[in-house]
Amino acid sequence: MKINLKYIVLIIVLAFISLSIGNMEFSWIDLINLDSSAINVFITSRFPRLVAVLLTGIGLSISGLILQQLVRNKFVSPSTTATANSARLGIMVSLVLLPQLTTVTRSLFAFAFALAGTGLFVWMIQRIKLKDVIFTPLIGMMLGTVIDSITTFLALHFDVLQVLNGYMIGSFTLTIKGRYELLYLLIPVILITYAYARYFNIAALGEDYASNLGLNYKKILVVGIMIVSLNSAVIISTIGNIAFVGLIIPNLVSIRYGDKIDSTITITALMGSIFLLAADIISRLIIYPYEIPISLTVGVIGSIIFLILILRRNKNEK
Repeated sequence: MKINLKYIVLIIVLAFISLSIGNMEFSWIDLINLDSSAINVFITSRFPRLVAVLLTGIGLSISGLILQQLVRNKFVSPSTTATANSARLGIMVSLVLLPQLTTVTRSLFAFAFALAGTGLFVWMIQRIKLKDVIFTPLIGMMLGTVIDSITTFLALHFDVLQVLNGYMIGSFTLTIKGRYELLYLLIPVILITYAYARYFNIAALGEDYASNLGLNYKKILVVGIMIVSLNSAVIISTIGNIAFVGLIIPNLVSIRYGDKIDSTITITALMGSIFLLAADIISRLIIYPYEIPISLTVGVIGSIIFLILILRRNKNEK
């Protein structure tokens, strides 16, 4: 409990900072005095953005944790297993076939394609004998590149590349009331993840071992893929693509707290929220009053941490 408390306190501090900054004029004193303008800014913009950042951080970090357990590789995440790439292809198809679709319906396309893409990656990995720690995510990135090529070709052919670019770069800039509520779908998905956490632990030991313990390995694998795909589809449809969170957060947690998903899932979720909150604050302050997309900030910070993790692993192997 002590371990989680310090993270909760940090989230509260970062949340207060996040709620206090922005382009629109806002004062906590005015809010306490029930000033209509302050209330409108808080309800319409500040609070929705905070909720979006928290849920996105939790969803991405937990998705990475599940994938790393099921694939048994610390360097996989939705961005290195073709999950995010496939979700974007689904959005691309929806833009071409049914351009008037709502965000909710478009996310269904993203989910269906993300599910297929992640399933294809897992199927490929299970049939490759060489499961090197670097080779496995490399396969995922190669598959993702092929899918991205198809997506880009379709976008150019049907002249919707500019619209699609909005889903390629993650940003909380337009997160306001009425444009973020789809993210609440992540809450039941997170609860399902908690319910299946101990089964993911067993599945991480391998199909033979899990089957000997009476676990339906393929069922748990499908559940895990569905959770990851749904998280990715909802986040990409609402916020856009944000890499590295699902990759580095589970790694940082496992270094200190171990690999058991049922005992680290809460800390992983908290750290994911903290990391994305901090990155969002940096994005909003670094060139204030303007802001840069969160995906760029996370990309810079995440790539540095990822490089450190690789160097650390090589050092330990020596």
